[in-house]
Amino acid sequence: MKVLDTEIQDVKIIVSDVFVDERGFFFESYNARVFEETLGRKVQFVQDNHSKSAKGVLRGMHYQMMPNCQAKLVRCIAGEIFDVAVDIRTESPTFGKWVAVTLSAQSKYQLWIPEGFAHGFLALTEEVEVVYKTNAYYSKGSESGFLWSDPTVGIEWPISASPILSEKDKGLPAFERSNFNL
Repeated sequence: MKVLDTEIQDVKIIVSDVFVDERGFFFESYNARVFEETLGRKVQFVQDNHSKSAKGVLRGMHYQMMPNCQAKLVRCIAGEIFDVAVDIRTESPTFGKWVAVTLSAQSKYQLWIPEGFAHGFLALTEEVEVVYKTNAYYSKGSESGFLWSDPTVGIEWPISASPILSEKDKGLPAFERSNFNL
C-alpha cells in the first residue's frame, strides 16, 4: 500500500497492491495495521456504507457535526465517480477549499477523508457502486451539508447539465449559512 498526497494535506489517495493473473485479481482493500502505520494514526471503523447510483447522480455535500464527526475511507467498486472533499474546519488554512479525485472499480484507488470535511460524489458511468467505512456512527441529528453548486466553494464538477439530486440535497443551504460545529 502507498499513499499519495492531494492538494489538501490531510486528504490522501490510498493505492493498494493489486495482484492480477488469468483468474482475475486480488487485493487487500483494508488492513488495520498497515493502514494505521501508513497514515500515522489509529483509526477504528465502526460502520460500512454502500450506495448504488445511476450516471449523473450527485450525492453531497454531506458531513456529520459533533459529537458524530466522521472520517471516511471511500472506494468505488463498480463504475467511476468524481469524488470530492471540502475542508470545513474553520481554523484550517484550507477552510473552504476542495480536492477531487476520480475513483473507479478499475483503479481500485481509495480516498481517505478525515474528520472535518464535507463529502460528495458524482456518478460518471451508467452504474456506480460506492462503499465507504466511517469511524463514527451516522446520526440523523448530526447530519448537515451545503449545496453542491455553492459558488463560494466553486467545485468544478465535470458535468454540462444539472445533476440528479435527492430532494434533501436540493434543499441544502449555501456554504456561508452552514453550521460547521466540528
